[in-house]
Amino acid sequence: MADAKVIPFDEDRPRRRGAGTRRVRAVPAPEPVAEAAEPAAPEPAPVRSGGAAWDQRIAGGLAFLRRRVTGDYEVDEFGYDKELTDQVLMSLMRPLFDKYFRVEVKGIENIPAEGGALIVANHSGTLPLDGLMMQVAVHDHHPAQRHLRLLAADLVFMLPVVNELARKAGHTLACSEDAQRLLEAGELVGVMPEGFKGIGKPFGDRYKLQRFGRGGFVSTALRAGTPIVPCSIVGAEEIYPMVGNAKTLARLLGVPYFPITPTFPWLGPLGAVPLPTKWTIQFGEPIATDGYPPEAAEDPMLMFNLTDEVREQIQHTLYKLLVQRRSVFF
Repeated sequence: MADAKVIPFDEDRPRRRGAGTRRVRAVPAPEPVAEAAEPAAPEPAPVRSGGAAWDQRIAGGLAFLRRRVTGDYEVDEFGYDKELTDQVLMSLMRPLFDKYFRVEVKGIENIPAEGGALIVANHSGTLPLDGLMMQVAVHDHHPAQRHLRLLAADLVFMLPVVNELARKAGHTLACSEDAQRLLEAGELVGVMPEGFKGIGKPFGDRYKLQRFGRGGFVSTALRAGTPIVPCSIVGAEEIYPMVGNAKTLARLLGVPYFPITPTFPWLGPLGAVPLPTKWTIQFGEPIATDGYPPEAAEDPMLMFNLTDEVREQIQHTLYKLLVQRRSVFF
């Protein structure tokens, strides 16, 4: 059946009938329901949202630069610059953590949400990248986004540029006085008691903990009454497999060791690129110290026992993680 021809109604036009046509009063067409019900096109919203996000980032970056230029920012008595650490230093370390080493974090709930605590970890890798990755792990994975203040060796604060960056990132000298002040102020403090013996050990001794010094970290935790959290790091041992040590050259340069690896110094600067190993950082159950009397910090036998307990817990966890690991790189 053919559709009727619609002729708009006009009051001024004479009324006459035409053959084969039918006069129909035109009525306003209803608004199309389907079109009204259609959602807005999805493209514009992300553009507006992304533009707003970029505007906020640019504004935040400009405000950060302005504070840097005018000196309107705070550092604590140790030189720690929280704003610079959060916005710059963490951003530089995060790609290594997330994309390169693909660090898996376990046991983060063992770190208290507030108050002081001493995190004690194994040390390895020829260069101290493990401490930096532990710092990112605590900040990015803890629900409270806590900051870890690392205790570093004297050599760190003797090197140009490195000295300033270490201070800005919250690191301080590995001495009992500084550590106790930080713990009593409610900070998280990280220490690696193996020191250069751990980080510079040959590849054949990987994941075998070295001596933990005289237990000074235990004495500090006892005085501050803060828990000790053991931490085990797997993956750092293989980033620079140290197959040799040029001791004569190390003495000339005034460093504890001069590493020789399968790629360094043979490939020059390219040999300094770490291997992309797969890391796991596990925080163990805390060991309480607040139940001991004040004079316990002077008891050498107690310090020896607690030091040995922390060391054994870290070593046991390392062995367990190594058994669970499928591959060095995956």
